[in-house]
Amino acid sequence: MASSDHKPFPFKIIPLDDETQQNISKDFRGYPNGLASCNHFGFKLSATVTPEELDDLYNQPLDARDTWVVTPPKCGTTWTLEMVWLIVNNLDFEGAKTPLRPARWIFLDFDALTDKEVRRKLVPAEAGNPGKNASFSRTGDRRRPSPRFVSSHLPMSMNNPGLLDVCKVVYVARNPKDVCVSFFHHQRLSKMMDFTGDLELFVDYFMKDQVAESPFIDHMIEAWNLRHHPNMCFLFYEDMKRDLPSQIRKVAKFFGKTYSDEQVERLAAHLHIDNFKKNPYVNNERLKESGFMHADRGSFIRKGKTGDWKNHFTPEMNAKFDKWMAQKLRETDLRFVQELSKQD
Repeated sequence: MASSDHKPFPFKIIPLDDETQQNISKDFRGYPNGLASCNHFGFKLSATVTPEELDDLYNQPLDARDTWVVTPPKCGTTWTLEMVWLIVNNLDFEGAKTPLRPARWIFLDFDALTDKEVRRKLVPAEAGNPGKNASFSRTGDRRRPSPRFVSSHLPMSMNNPGLLDVCKVVYVARNPKDVCVSFFHHQRLSKMMDFTGDLELFVDYFMKDQVAESPFIDHMIEAWNLRHHPNMCFLFYEDMKRDLPSQIRKVAKFFGKTYSDEQVERLAAHLHIDNFKKNPYVNNERLKESGFMHADRGSFIRKGKTGDWKNHFTPEMNAKFDKWMAQKLRETDLRFVQELSKQD
């Protein structure tokens, strides 16, 4: 049964100060208009987002047959989307031979996270409607019949407040150091963000919560505090790296599914980073061909490692980051694994 009661969006959109906006527009070519702050912990969106768009997202129709994955970016989102889709769809590997997004998953908040001017240049127009951006947007997706698969980078407080009471939600958290390094590479790769600086500058932006879709730790704390809700399955990226079969079984149980050891191992092999990188339905290499990503700045699916931050952070950067992270986590029992002794 779908929920249709309209709820007013409870937060204001607050532009950042002029100096910060100038710096962002200079260092992130994908955000010429800067960023805007929203919700009680200042979640950052494109400055071109409108109150009407956020109200619309806040009132995304809910149906108990729908499946949601909510994550901060670079926490294994694509990996989790593929795993969840296959678990819910009875390991339909043939059905998975179609683009993950937008064919199988709705990317709910893409328009709110990206600059309208840049999007108009980069995202092809829909056939027959040159003024409309193509299907990365949720536009048209609401016409899909349930069961729908919905992916959101918005924090729980900015998604429909009835979400956990109606739908099952898988949430994934990850060590912020690895998130920071991965997001640095992603923001250089995608022309929607197009960061032009070095890692040290990016870490500074990251710790000031001045990159799109930040603050990441606050996003994770908010979901961590909801982890005991029966419709929330809270995962850590590091647990998936340490023992993927056990996490597959955890998610399968959450969705009321039972799979044999052989089936679990087959799914784990399908999701292994070496196979994932070569899977054209998830690796987004097609976005290079369309000009959406830089062709010479790495790949959308990178290393898939825990502890890779050690190959990038200087001791000084690490000391600053540790101090910042300790301050963020001082009033919560949420903790992160920063490296694994062994991983594939």
